[in-house]
Amino acid sequence: MAAKAILGTKLGMTQVFDDENRIVPVTVVEAGPCTITQVKTVDTDGYVAVQMAFGSRKHVNKPSAGHLAKADVDSARVLAELRLDDDADLPELGSTIACDTFVRGETIDVTGTSKGKGYAGVMKRHNFKGMGDGHGVKRKNRHPGSVGMASTPGRTFKGMRMAGRMGGERVTLQNLEVVDVDTNNGLILVKGAVPGATGSIVLIRSAVKGQRGELPTSDNGEGGEA
Repeated sequence: MAAKAILGTKLGMTQVFDDENRIVPVTVVEAGPCTITQVKTVDTDGYVAVQMAFGSRKHVNKPSAGHLAKADVDSARVLAELRLDDDADLPELGSTIACDTFVRGETIDVTGTSKGKGYAGVMKRHNFKGMGDGHGVKRKNRHPGSVGMASTPGRTFKGMRMAGRMGGERVTLQNLEVVDVDTNNGLILVKGAVPGATGSIVLIRSAVKGQRGELPTSDNGEGGEA
């Protein structure tokens, strides 16, 4: 399986020291273990993909329970599907993916649901400058300004940047670096911030734009390339 992915829970942010004794801000993700609950092939589904399950829940409906039982899984908090280019080295049904699937120094993409900000104005939502603060400006400082047209066309175009609900969207940050992997506690330390609130589910995948450089060699002498 060329592409790699794992689901995890965002635990929050902290900081570590790198090899040059510099402080590096990191996001701690409790990654896995994830169980392969379905393997799709061209013959059966028309494309190649694997489905993984992460976490657990108290109540499971019968269709989901029957689907998960094929991989000997009782319940799942969330399911995710990773589409592949070919069917080479497909994992077995019921196999487990742990955090050690990624290595230190690897470049990854992290997907999550951004924090909800509620109803926000144009200055917060779209970084508008706002109006002046001089004489004659009364309670208009944070207003959007003109949004409509004259009698032709006499309407506001779709997509106009205006106030509205902000956040709570699917966001992917690309080309983040794995600072360290704690296999004993199942943790992955990601350089910088990742989308989502503490306790939310995030998806870590191999970077679609490729690795930045040579990955370090693992202790067993095998390379850690994606």
